[in-house]
Amino acid sequence: MSRWSARALRLEDLAGLAAVQRACYGSELLESADVFAKRIASDANCSLVLEVEGRVCAYLAAYHSRAKKVTPLHGDFDAISEPDTLYLHDMAVLSEYAGQGLARALLKLMRQRASESRLRYSGLVSVQGSEAYWKRQGYAPCELKNPAEQRNLASYGEGAVYMVCELGPVHPSQDCTTRSPCVG
Repeated sequence: MSRWSARALRLEDLAGLAAVQRACYGSELLESADVFAKRIASDANCSLVLEVEGRVCAYLAAYHSRAKKVTPLHGDFDAISEPDTLYLHDMAVLSEYAGQGLARALLKLMRQRASESRLRYSGLVSVQGSEAYWKRQGYAPCELKNPAEQRNLASYGEGAVYMVCELGPVHPSQDCTTRSPCVG
């Protein structure tokens, strides 16, 4: 098992991030270094990387947002007043590090930060058949009624699903609860 370290995503990580993206996603989901550079500059950004011996081996692109707000593919991380949601835009782990707990570590670190920021929810768009994985992490599908958000969701292609979980009183090392702004 490799020893990794976590830290904030920086501009000098963009080449490594692109390598992880290319290894994990089809060409239709790749996002450019320019897009990520804008995201890093956003006040809402809270993205992380995990590295082993100076090499980016996993990342979680995330930012503070609002429940039921979907960032379109290639979209900016817009800072908003009074965020209530940790939006997980993209998480990827190089296959050679699969099964070593890196994704779980990224989620745990991000939930701790969300708790410190008093965010109530976490939201994401499930792609490439990952809905079952996210359900195991406590997320549930959430119907979007706003047409603009539906269009943003559609930018990820067929099968994309918006999912939410409530962070609320849950200890950040645990999974999300099944309560969400989509229930009730």
